[in-house]
Amino acid sequence: MRQLFLRLAPLFAAATLIPLSAEPSARPEIVEVRKLWDKAPHNAFTDLIRFRERWYLAFREGSTHFSADGAIRILTSADGERWSDAARLALDGVDLRDPKFSISPVNTLILSTAGAFPENAAQHHQSYVFISSDGRDWTKPIPTGDPNVWMWRVTWHRERGYSIGYSTWGPPLIRLYTTTNGMQWSSLVDELLTDNYPNESALLFRGDDTAYCLLRRDKGSTTALLGHSRPPYRAWTWRDLGVRLGGPQMIRLPDDRIVVGARFHDGKEHTALAWLDLETVKLTQFLTLPSGGDNSYPGMVFHDGLLWVSYYSSHEGKAAIYLAKVKLPRPASPAKNGWMPPKRY
Repeated sequence: MRQLFLRLAPLFAAATLIPLSAEPSARPEIVEVRKLWDKAPHNAFTDLIRFRERWYLAFREGSTHFSADGAIRILTSADGERWSDAARLALDGVDLRDPKFSISPVNTLILSTAGAFPENAAQHHQSYVFISSDGRDWTKPIPTGDPNVWMWRVTWHRERGYSIGYSTWGPPLIRLYTTTNGMQWSSLVDELLTDNYPNESALLFRGDDTAYCLLRRDKGSTTALLGHSRPPYRAWTWRDLGVRLGGPQMIRLPDDRIVVGARFHDGKEHTALAWLDLETVKLTQFLTLPSGGDNSYPGMVFHDGLLWVSYYSSHEGKAAIYLAKVKLPRPASPAKNGWMPPKRY
């Protein structure tokens, strides 16, 4: 027995050199990227959601990036592999743009969008919502907000919906709206911000009820802002992120880290993912998705350990719809933000 132990001892010693907590990879990994749709001349402006155990992906179809025939196409899938048509939403003479999904407190699927009217019309833009219980049959478009104030993404928190709209005509401003049912909206803050043409946004709420807003700007420095506010969300503090981006979206992971998806303008325009540190107000890109030219406007869902990202890009020719699956590394410091690895028995 003693001789056997002496022969095996070097192996036990060598094994102790490998930390038990070592991670297999500290880098994010693109598991898969697929082109899902390119049937229209121009396919763009995506969003992605899981609703009643199915996937739904929405985007705009049109002749060009800006064209009067813009309509919303919705695809659905049970497994994320095989996709089929669920619906096509259109409004005569109106260019429907930038569809965004949300789920109401009564478990209905809401699609928010904005319509661009012809140049000679008295009104330039109107926001709408469509509502469905199954992702296939939808209500007629329901006007929301104010004329010429483009309401962006709807985010729900404690059974209230919030959306930031931006002025498309007249003095620049963003306006914070709120709702309890997704159909009737009221203004919570009429002029949330006015400097340097603020417009597209993403809202996020943390467990302590603090609201965060990632905001695109297109004048002056053109750099994005990060705002935060406490209930009742009437007073906001803004800090400059120092980077230019478009089509922003952000998602809070189960471990409390924040991922941002957007079009970045550092050199070649591309769609990328970034970590957002809320304490230092720092945005750090960590993964570029296959993209270029006319691109971005991602939707993001974290499901079964993977980050699913819908987006559009013209890097392979005309603008088409893509779906990526991304594996994210665990936090470098597991105890940060209250995250701890799961127990294993």
